[in-house]
Amino acid sequence: MSTTDPIPQPPLERKRRRALIGITALFVIAGALYAVYAALVLSKRETTDNAYVAGNLVTLSAQVTGNVAEIRADETQLVNAGAELVKLDPVDAEVTLAQAEARLGNAVRQLRERYAGVPQVEASVELRRQDLKRAQDDLARRAPLAADNTLPAEEIAHAQQAVKSAQAALEVALRQVDAARAGVQGVSLAQHPAVLAARADYMQAWLAVRRNAVVSPVTGYVGKRSVQVGSRVIPGTALMSIVPLDQLWVDANFKESELRNIRVGQSALLSADTYGGKVEYHGKVLGLSPGTGSAFSLLPAQNATGNWIKVVQRVPVRIALDAAELRAHPLRIGLSMDVTVDTHDTGGPILGAPAPATPAYSTQALSQPLQQAEQAADAIIAKQAAKG
Repeated sequence: MSTTDPIPQPPLERKRRRALIGITALFVIAGALYAVYAALVLSKRETTDNAYVAGNLVTLSAQVTGNVAEIRADETQLVNAGAELVKLDPVDAEVTLAQAEARLGNAVRQLRERYAGVPQVEASVELRRQDLKRAQDDLARRAPLAADNTLPAEEIAHAQQAVKSAQAALEVALRQVDAARAGVQGVSLAQHPAVLAARADYMQAWLAVRRNAVVSPVTGYVGKRSVQVGSRVIPGTALMSIVPLDQLWVDANFKESELRNIRVGQSALLSADTYGGKVEYHGKVLGLSPGTGSAFSLLPAQNATGNWIKVVQRVPVRIALDAAELRAHPLRIGLSMDVTVDTHDTGGPILGAPAPATPAYSTQALSQPLQQAEQAADAIIAKQAAKG
């Protein structure tokens, strides 16, 4: 054998080389596939675990002043819209209602007297006119006798003074008529401002009696109760918090560098830590906050200092949740979420849509029977205005 001939490799070495080449090829192919996957899929997604469930936290408060007599719901319990949750002692409100009723009746009776007094004042004007005419006639009869000194000058002066006094009395009567008419002319008793003011006070007192029952404005779960039996509450006092779990969304805090391709209307896939990632929620981007989270903090950061360090800011992105999925797997406010937004479609708007003309949230639970209050007030007015 020539010394220049290649040395044959053992079979084991050849197998090892082929395995290394295969493994290398597999890594190269996997890397290429991952690069394609990253370019086509991963680059079209934005993911964050800095996301939390948010929702409406409805604060139940009193509308009138009173002492708490009953509490009919406690924390973790479900309450329906319109359900009576807190009842105040009604004694103070009922006394105030009785006082308002008395003031309304008194106002009507006083105005009845004023309306009835107008004809009496008008009659006094006619009486004063007759007195003036009588004084003028007396003066006219005495004037010829004064020319030939039949009557003394003093009697003529008395007659002239009587005419002046009658004229003054007539002027006073006319002014009294104007004053009497000014207070009642052109308006009926029921529509008089004084009656309307007393009527409004009565209606307010009537409604206050009904507002001693504090009702829930929404259907939800009691999250925190801060009221105690016997407490003295005033209008605006927070009694308890109610969370409607069907009105939840997710605030996903993305880095400012991750917002480039996020648009309103894009779909999102979410998972909650409370279900261990086994439950997936399908959402939709509703809008992006107009400022970073630090911009709305109580003490915004002041970066105009010599030792400034750049910190990547995060912007809250609101994501709506599917109502059916939310009913099947309820969430709670404040829970952590993992969010992945599909950014394939970048044709949507960057900013949120204008607010709709219809209310975003509303309730009919707080409405009061105002028509019944009006009917009760009108009945008092009619009773006091009746003659008898």
